[in-house]
Amino acid sequence: MKRALLPFLFLVTLAPGVLAHELRPAYLELRETGPDTYDALWKVPGRGEDLRLGLYVELPVGCTNVTEPRTTMINNAFAERWTVRCAGGLAGGTIHIAGLNATMTDVLVRVERLDGSTQVARLTPPAPSFVIAAVAGAMGVAVTYGTLGVEHILLGIDHLLFVLALLIITRGSWRLFKTVTAFTVAHSITLSLATLGFFKVPSAPVEAVIALSIVFVAAEIVRSRQGRAGLTERAPWVVAFTFGLLHGFGFAGALSQIGLPQRDIPLALLCFNVGVEVGQLLFIASVYAVVAVARRIASRVNFPQPVWTWRLLPYAIGSVAAFWLIQRLATF
Repeated sequence: MKRALLPFLFLVTLAPGVLAHELRPAYLELRETGPDTYDALWKVPGRGEDLRLGLYVELPVGCTNVTEPRTTMINNAFAERWTVRCAGGLAGGTIHIAGLNATMTDVLVRVERLDGSTQVARLTPPAPSFVIAAVAGAMGVAVTYGTLGVEHILLGIDHLLFVLALLIITRGSWRLFKTVTAFTVAHSITLSLATLGFFKVPSAPVEAVIALSIVFVAAEIVRSRQGRAGLTERAPWVVAFTFGLLHGFGFAGALSQIGLPQRDIPLALLCFNVGVEVGQLLFIASVYAVVAVARRIASRVNFPQPVWTWRLLPYAIGSVAAFWLIQRLATF
């Protein structure tokens, strides 16, 4: 399995997302504060101290600004706040994000009405517009946040490398099941508690420790190959649960940047969590699919592979994670 995973590893570590979590969604919130009056919040990912993505909000015809936008920059994201008046309300109107079709990011839009009902939509480069419904539905919240959960885990290369390292060092289907379950339970706990406000942990240390967790498991793989079984090989579910708590804070940090609809917090949180688990299972299934194909090809083609190649696997994982660790420590 280790030899078969080598080409897959290089595809992962050399992928465009190697810096992890670079593709952050933009966020637009329109909160009704009075008849036909809305407070607008527009957050756009930053690209350095003075640069931002070229994304601009186009509200429905008939909407005019009551106040001028006030711009601030927080956590490498540009935020604009202003008040807008839309004659006749927003129902039936179209919101368009100019410039979205030229990017690789998404935009999460949330419209909150005076009665507390909320409509959530996810705009993508192929579909940069949507029509505001007269009545919001729970299905839209479920689909939007479930999709965001899947995308977050699949674009979170650091989380995937941690799971990959666990797959490598864990032997036996039952032990692997317990390990993956422990990781799932742990990050579900901290994701929920942090999102609901019971815990507040700074994102920078969390991201650094997540990178450290990958380095730790990679080092455990190396020691295992040298005949020195460490804690991860003896009890992988313990390590998975412990570090899973920290990974959950990382998921919560991403979700807090997106925001939750006030009337549908339990549904949105549940669907985001389910989306994360679906994405994780898709990744694990893809790993085993690659391994199965590689083994079938190897059985039919006599292609010699040096013994040392599979030994590079933990070193490659650990090197990438060490780079992330240094990079994240430098931001403290």
